[in-house]
Amino acid sequence: MNRMLITGGAGFIGSNFVHHVIDNTEYHVTVLDALTYAGNQSSIESILGDRAVFVHGNICDSKLVDRLIAETDVVVHFAAESHNDNSLNDPRPFVDTNIVGTFTLIEAARRHGTRFHHISTDEVYGDLELDDPGRFTESSPYNPSSPYSSTKAGSDLLVRAWVRSFGLQATLSNCSNNYGPFQHIEKFIPRQITNVLSGIRPKLYGTGNNVRDWIHADDHSAAVLRIVERGAIGETYLIGADGEKSNLEVLQIILDGMGQPSDSFDFVTDRPGHDLRYAIDSTKLRTDLEWQPRYTSFAEGIAATIDWYTEHRTWWENDKQSVEEFYSAQGQ
Repeated sequence: MNRMLITGGAGFIGSNFVHHVIDNTEYHVTVLDALTYAGNQSSIESILGDRAVFVHGNICDSKLVDRLIAETDVVVHFAAESHNDNSLNDPRPFVDTNIVGTFTLIEAARRHGTRFHHISTDEVYGDLELDDPGRFTESSPYNPSSPYSSTKAGSDLLVRAWVRSFGLQATLSNCSNNYGPFQHIEKFIPRQITNVLSGIRPKLYGTGNNVRDWIHADDHSAAVLRIVERGAIGETYLIGADGEKSNLEVLQIILDGMGQPSDSFDFVTDRPGHDLRYAIDSTKLRTDLEWQPRYTSFAEGIAATIDWYTEHRTWWENDKQSVEEFYSAQGQ
């Protein structure tokens, strides 16, 4: 296989994967992205050329999708609506992109016999109690709690059904929270970093005790590529780097890394249905496919992320005012 279609490749996690593939393989890459507010073509502009091309389009466009997949050896499907708060305000785009878009892609992949990898989230499993020692595994039951996570769960189930019913040559992965370069500044970590860089006090939902399991986007990219190249068809792999931190801990690590007092932030009203804790057990991926994360120190990964946003202000500054105005209007 040497031709790869990457959907959502101008978004945060997708663009990091595009860079990883170009830097570490011989694949020729086509990036398909609708360039919604969360997509930014400048994230991949530097690598477009002989081995990487960009197509502006929607994964729900069946004619476009069929044409691109007919010319492709493997599809890696990142494209998704992914912001929980937005899904609570308007669920419809999440149904369209995450469910209808995935259906459109797997139907084309089925017709053309194309290898398919589906990117998903640990949020499909719901949440864990803060004092629960357990972690999500590939056999954990689905229990999504938001329009975002429920539509991602629906897309996972579609892919699994197409594997069983139609012999789709597919694998799936569910990953913990990513952080790193090219992440839209509406998200938790880049919002706090860019707040400090902009002279704005960071904001923290509720008590800050909610726990997420963090992984650097570079490690996620390496894991996905390993699954694409070595994963068993029909299997699901959980991707995690043992990065459990409360939101309060994450913010204080950011503040410390930026030379700020640990209490220089404001608490704001918690969001509805805020999941308590996510935690990934990636034993299967590490054992079966011999993958290991490079960033085993969360503070080291955060330091690299702070450096990236500091050095790439032109990438995010034009969006900062509108993002903060949106949150301010909601008391956040």
